[in-house]
Amino acid sequence: MAASELYTKCARVWIPDAEEVWKSAELTKDYKNGDASLQLMLEDGTNIEHTLDPKTKNLPYLRNPDILVGENDLTALSYLHEPAVLHNLKVRFVDSKLIYTYCGIVLVAINPYETLPIYGTDIINAYSGQNMGDMDPHIFAVAEEAYKQMARDERNQSIIVSGESGAGKTVSAKYAMRYFATVSGSASEANVEEKVLASNPIMEAIGNAKTTRNDNSSRFGKYIEIGFDTRFRIIGANMRTYLLEKSRVVFQADEERNYHIFYQLCASSHLPEFKNLKLSSANDFLYTRQGRSPVIAGVDDTKELSTTRNAFTLLGINESYQMGLFQVLAAILHLGNVEIKDRDSDSSVIPPNNRHLTAFCELVGVTYQDMSQWLCHRKLKTATETYVKPLPRLQATNARDALSKHIYAKLFNWIVEHVNKALITNVKQHSFIGVLDIYGFETFEINSFEQFCINYANEKLQQQFNMHVFKLEQEEYMKEQIPWTLIDFYDNQPCINLIEAKMGILDLLDEECKMPKGSDDSWAQKLYNTHLKTSSLFEKPRMSNRAFIIKHFADKVEYQCDGFLEKNKDTVNEEQINVLKASKKFELLVELFHDGEKAISPTGQVPGTGGRTRLSIKPDKSRDSKSKEHKKTVGCQFRNSLQMLMETLNATTPHYVRCIKPNDFKMAFTFDPKRAVQQLRACGVLETIRISAAGFPSRWTYQEFFSRYRVLMKQKDVLPDKKLTCKNVLEKLVQDQDKYQFGKTKIFFRAGQVAYLEKLRADKLRAACIRIQKTIRCWLARKKYLRKRSAAITIQRFTRGYQARCLAKFMRRTQAATVIQKYQRMYMEKKRYRQKQAAALAMQTILRAYMARQKYQALLREHKAVIIQRHVRGWLARCWYKRCLVSIVVLQCSIRRMRARRELKKLKIEARSVEHFKKLNKGMENKIMQLQRRIDEQTKENRSVNEKLVGLENSYTAESERMRGELNRLRGVEEEAKKKTNQVTSLLEELERLRKELSATQQEKKTIEDWAQTYRNEMEMMVSELKEQNGSLKKEKDDLNRLIQEQSQQMTEKMVRSIAQETQQLESDLNEERSRYQNLLTEHLRLEEKYDDLKEEMVSSNVSKPGHRRTDSTHSSNESEYTYNSEYAELEEGSRAAEDVTRGMDTSLTLKLQKRLTELEQEKQSLRNELENKEEQFQRARARDDAEFKKARGAELEYESLKRQELESENKKLKHNLAEMRQSLLGDAAAGAGAGAPGTPAYKVLLEQLNASCEELDVRKEEVLILRSQLVSQKEAMHHKDEKETMTEPSVYAEDVSKLKDADELKQACIGLKDTNRLLEHQLQTQRRTYDNEVESLRSELQNVKEENNRQQQLLAQNLQLPPEARIEASLQHEITRLTNENLDLMEQLEKQDRTIRKLKKQLKVYSKRIGEMGAGQTEGQTSPGQMVDEPIHPVNIPRREKDFQGMLEYKKEDELKLVKNLILELKPRGVAVNLIPGLPAYILFMCLRHADYVNDDQKVRTLLTSTINSIKKILKKRGDDFETVSFWLANTCRFLHCLKQYSGDEAFMKHNTQRQNEHCLSNFDLAEYRQVLSDLSIQIYQQLIKCMENILQPMIVSGMLEHETIQGVSGVKPTGLRKRTSSIADEGTYTLDSILRQLSAFHSTMCQHGTDPELIKQVVKQQFYIIGAVTLNNLLLRKDMCSWSKGMQIRYNVSQLEEWLRDKGLMTCGAKETLEPLIQAAQLLQVKKKTDEDAEAICSMCLALTTAQIVKVLNLYTPVNEFEERVSVSFIRTIQTRLRDRCESPQLLMDTKMIYPVTFPFSPSSLALETIQIPSSLNLAFLTRV
Repeated sequence: MAASELYTKCARVWIPDAEEVWKSAELTKDYKNGDASLQLMLEDGTNIEHTLDPKTKNLPYLRNPDILVGENDLTALSYLHEPAVLHNLKVRFVDSKLIYTYCGIVLVAINPYETLPIYGTDIINAYSGQNMGDMDPHIFAVAEEAYKQMARDERNQSIIVSGESGAGKTVSAKYAMRYFATVSGSASEANVEEKVLASNPIMEAIGNAKTTRNDNSSRFGKYIEIGFDTRFRIIGANMRTYLLEKSRVVFQADEERNYHIFYQLCASSHLPEFKNLKLSSANDFLYTRQGRSPVIAGVDDTKELSTTRNAFTLLGINESYQMGLFQVLAAILHLGNVEIKDRDSDSSVIPPNNRHLTAFCELVGVTYQDMSQWLCHRKLKTATETYVKPLPRLQATNARDALSKHIYAKLFNWIVEHVNKALITNVKQHSFIGVLDIYGFETFEINSFEQFCINYANEKLQQQFNMHVFKLEQEEYMKEQIPWTLIDFYDNQPCINLIEAKMGILDLLDEECKMPKGSDDSWAQKLYNTHLKTSSLFEKPRMSNRAFIIKHFADKVEYQCDGFLEKNKDTVNEEQINVLKASKKFELLVELFHDGEKAISPTGQVPGTGGRTRLSIKPDKSRDSKSKEHKKTVGCQFRNSLQMLMETLNATTPHYVRCIKPNDFKMAFTFDPKRAVQQLRACGVLETIRISAAGFPSRWTYQEFFSRYRVLMKQKDVLPDKKLTCKNVLEKLVQDQDKYQFGKTKIFFRAGQVAYLEKLRADKLRAACIRIQKTIRCWLARKKYLRKRSAAITIQRFTRGYQARCLAKFMRRTQAATVIQKYQRMYMEKKRYRQKQAAALAMQTILRAYMARQKYQALLREHKAVIIQRHVRGWLARCWYKRCLVSIVVLQCSIRRMRARRELKKLKIEARSVEHFKKLNKGMENKIMQLQRRIDEQTKENRSVNEKLVGLENSYTAESERMRGELNRLRGVEEEAKKKTNQVTSLLEELERLRKELSATQQEKKTIEDWAQTYRNEMEMMVSELKEQNGSLKKEKDDLNRLIQEQSQQMTEKMVRSIAQETQQLESDLNEERSRYQNLLTEHLRLEEKYDDLKEEMVSSNVSKPGHRRTDSTHSSNESEYTYNSEYAELEEGSRAAEDVTRGMDTSLTLKLQKRLTELEQEKQSLRNELENKEEQFQRARARDDAEFKKARGAELEYESLKRQELESENKKLKHNLAEMRQSLLGDAAAGAGAGAPGTPAYKVLLEQLNASCEELDVRKEEVLILRSQLVSQKEAMHHKDEKETMTEPSVYAEDVSKLKDADELKQACIGLKDTNRLLEHQLQTQRRTYDNEVESLRSELQNVKEENNRQQQLLAQNLQLPPEARIEASLQHEITRLTNENLDLMEQLEKQDRTIRKLKKQLKVYSKRIGEMGAGQTEGQTSPGQMVDEPIHPVNIPRREKDFQGMLEYKKEDELKLVKNLILELKPRGVAVNLIPGLPAYILFMCLRHADYVNDDQKVRTLLTSTINSIKKILKKRGDDFETVSFWLANTCRFLHCLKQYSGDEAFMKHNTQRQNEHCLSNFDLAEYRQVLSDLSIQIYQQLIKCMENILQPMIVSGMLEHETIQGVSGVKPTGLRKRTSSIADEGTYTLDSILRQLSAFHSTMCQHGTDPELIKQVVKQQFYIIGAVTLNNLLLRKDMCSWSKGMQIRYNVSQLEEWLRDKGLMTCGAKETLEPLIQAAQLLQVKKKTDEDAEAICSMCLALTTAQIVKVLNLYTPVNEFEERVSVSFIRTIQTRLRDRCESPQLLMDTKMIYPVTFPFSPSSLALETIQIPSSLNLAFLTRV
């Protein structure tokens, strides 16, 4: 197909534009050959006419299809040209926020001017081990490719980072080094990357400056070699620098600064340590104020200096050296301020006492006179003599500046050398990766010698780059056996020859420098004469004779000749140097210049520093002579160093990173097309594109081509051979066979052919879509028609039926209406008649009533008038009578008053007369005597009368009481009679009144009835209104109730949510604590493994060096956690031997380990101190207890003595009884065979004695059992007390012991008494505790009784307040409750009694059995053999010699190693899992442990547990990568842990046991601490299991979950770029989803066979699914080609298969499905609509398990696979970001694949009885004995 045929209507092209460089347009008319112009329409709708070049007739560039836009690799584009590259970069950078893009072998990195979360450790882990084309472009992918090729090909690598100032070169190099440090395992050990980064502040301070384009521009190039050992771990680094811009020290352009270090010193001049430097503001010094921009916005120079000083300290440059460096820098500033004045035209002079020169001399330690002399003079040497020549002011100023530059260059080189010393190690280097951070192509308005050298270096690098690209293309064609022709590419060798060849620019410059009177003008003329006519790359500006133009590969650059000679010479007055060398006060200055003579050139190069570059480079002979060295120019030195760099790069495999600066304003994610295209042209990216486009840029494998373009094939074209099928199809589709080539494994296409095939594919799919749409629309239309037809018929049927029903209804209604009318009319007439009749009757009734009322009222008025007259006349008569009576009384009073007055007057006259007085007094005495006598008599009478009166009073009182009662009765009768009378009267009156009221009521009745009717009507209206109001109120009430219910429900839900959140928070906190604890265990395990590795290395080093011995640095990991003392001693010993150990290891590694060991020692010491404090507290408490014990000891001894005497008397009694029994038996022996028969006296005596003995034996047995249990538990605690008691017992018990005669009895009595003493002590303490417990129980019971009493009183008070019926019901309820509680208590007591009875019956059986055995033994001992034959044999119980198996295994101490070896170290899990019961090793170990506990051997218990734990650790270390082994020992360790819990004796665990299992509980030792150790061991094994599974699953996940098409044909393969076919791709088997499911099933079946706890299996499966989901999601987030709609469908199908697997295994409740939720939501996000705001809201509510960064990342990466899909718009992504802005979440992009959920081990008791376990002979455990 001709190219012109593609220019049809709607085709899109690129046209040049002044602003945007390239602008997109669409053809509105087909192009025909011969047309002079194209009719185009721009994207904004503007129609234009694009005129073609009449000479070339070149058509504009075609635009790629939309599905190819935004590709990871620019070479994957079908049309490869500049606008396509620029547009692809812009779309990725601006729309998708992707800063990295591949361009063949080049990584294009655009500076985002924003911190991005794409450089974390999780991203590094995601890229580690991945093929370069499998993941999205990244600097880590390039670093991984370099690291992988270094390890695979055993070849050194180089990463060349180039770009403009401010493009991000240094940051890219830093991230590459961080990647190497992390993946090589040295990120936490060697810390080389940290040291290199620590050098960054130093190198930036002394080598970076502010320019017009960058505030922190590197003004030198550097090449860092990172060295690796044979295991490819970082061992050191070395840095080489190139072309320091020394001229910046003495001159800066506008808006630029000198090197940062000068401004940092000036900003810190106020510090005390800098006072002697005599510095001030930067504006006060010439060398820092020329750019007139001394401050950088946002940069604190004082703080930066502090950072620089800290970096110096970190790299080993001490404080004194730092102050020396600052002195030199301050001296340079002061030297720049030295003012030189003209003495005359040929000489100059420095004024005396110049303060800056004085300060300079003081700082560097030289004399003022010498320095001022040689600043203005120079020494000239001839063949015969030497003389001093004065210098003009201009030359003296230049010499001063040259000295400043020279001093700074020496200082720079000295610092670089010391940085390299800090980075170098003594370990032999095996290979290296170099990182070149060098300046890019530069062009300014004024370009000088520095730009010339920089561009010269870029020409060399571009040549090397072109050759490498061409070489790779050639290798690819040869590998695929494709005929190829030489590709014409730009070769810049002529430009390089112009610069460096003989008689080139550098040669002419060096030659001019040797001329005595050489100048820039004469050099320019030589250039014109030599190259102007011979080289097309050299031009002369039209308007200048002091400049020249060179056509570089990137652009034309005009160089100004001014200063070239001076900068190339870089001459320094030798006498000035000698003066500085002669400094005796400043040793650092002398060291700078002496070191400079050895190796350091003035350009800042450090040739061969570190000596690790394995290249055969010829030595420079000019170095042998100092004079020749000084004559070497800067250009010559730079050419030599550049040649060395190129030889280094050519000896390595290069990797290219091109950094692009998107804009000059440092705006985040802002793309300036002009600036970008300039840099793309300059850095060689477009040249790579051009080389690729010249050949076959598009490459497909046959399988990819078949999968993508299967739609273009017919069924008959598809053959079994995919290669032949592709050939046949291509021959039909593309007629021109030059457009493609068939390789061995790939098809190669010319540029544009993929776009043509995509067009054919899109047309085919479009035609297929149209056909599908046509068929579906036809089906939909017919279906719609049939539906309408059916609906119409149905409507007609229902309509006709409705009409018929309406007619019938009308007829029925007509007939009904006639009947209704008839009855209605009859009813109306009847009603009218009745109304008239009722009205007539009412009128008659009213009239008659009215007449009767009138008559009644007249009679009533007459009767009332008579009554009134009667009452008035009576009142008048009473008034007259009262007046008469008052008058009579008044008259009587007046007469009596008059008479009284007359009598009074008479008496007064008589009293006045004397005679009368005497008469009165005569006989007064007699009368007095008489009166006295009468008084006495009267008194006597009075007494008698009183006595009578008392009697009368008594009788009167009785009589009065009787009379009073009678009177009261009579009064009551009277009152009742009065009441009756009054009642009769009142009743009569009431009757009269009622009669009157009746008439009134009858009168009012009518009125009331009328009013009632009115009121009734009003009430009915009011009721209706009230009903309406009630209805509305009810409605409001219902609404309020509903609202209240809703609020209550909301509150309930809110509370439930808050409780759930709190619960979830608590669970998360618990999980965090568990995770933190388990991470500490992991760290501990890692340190143990590291220790073992170091120990092995030390052992191997000791073996290799027989005379050199080392001690262990740390304790062995096989030691138990309880051997604290030995562990601490070994740690101390290891700290003393640390220096010897570090001789064969990396110094920083050893320091890190020592630091870690020191921290562990400190932590252990703190724990030990805490333990000692606890022990001291315990000892003090114990001392107090001992003191109390001693106080009570005296009373206890007395009690013990009495108890001993009682026991002795009982012992004598028992002996006496025994003697009687023996005598009775011997005395009755001759009585015959019946003597021992039941009923005989002997038998009765024997039976009584036996019963007494049995009772006594039971008592003694219980005492012995108690004694044994207490002795075991108190053996160690009472040891010191036993010794004291042993010392005192002989004296206390001497008298009692003397009474015993038999030696055996003495010994037994002594032992028994000792035991009895201890028993009595224990009994006393037990009684005390029992007493205290009883007191407490009585107190609690009393408190309960009080509470019950209070409750009863409250209940009684409540019942009294209740009505009688409720009171009875409450009392019944209370009584029922009380009886129920009592019933329950009685039932509980009954159960206890039953248990006690069963226990006593069992003991009775045992004792009966023992008595029978005892009787049989005694009978056998007392009877002769003859009697045994003759006497009848009484049936007795024969004791069984062999005991029942108690579930214990006994072994000898020396067999412990054999036990561990056969049961742990040499056990094959596969055979045990298949043939034996699960957990058999755990059961065997526990049964051995039970026996050690049974015999009370603590040493045996400790050694067995320690050996078991250490052996399990050993086998896991040896076979830790074997899943079966790890799973087997995880199951057995957990089972062993469960056994320790199950048989520990704790009630919490015993309730799950059977009675027989409870009898097997441990009795002597509490192994709770060992349970914690085993729990920690189980956690370590679990983590090892997860790690092992992860290693197995990791290679399967991406291939099975993402890459493999489980649903065939859903997703199509897009064209890929060069990166997919790099040599780093390894041939691996393809994994599918079935592979993952089979592996999961294998894991599950293995764990089930090993008897792993179901809960633990659930946790393992949950962790497996988390790993699958996290790895899949992380790869999805880092792979743009996987973010499509079809891939989302594939992922959802795969997830459904995983869920089906969970369902089949019964593991849906284990939480594994929830771990896949982020992956499920990501797949849904790929499939949902992504256009409107509703879609955004749906996405935000759906993707709750994804973070905002992940959602935005997926949306940015979403890539259409077909043209029918649409990209996600930028506005939609911004809408999503706005809606998710309030989310509080981690900004981390990737999931942590190393995260392990905290594991728990729920208690799982075993139902297996220990006594039933049989040990198979295959285990070789015959030395174990069943007990």
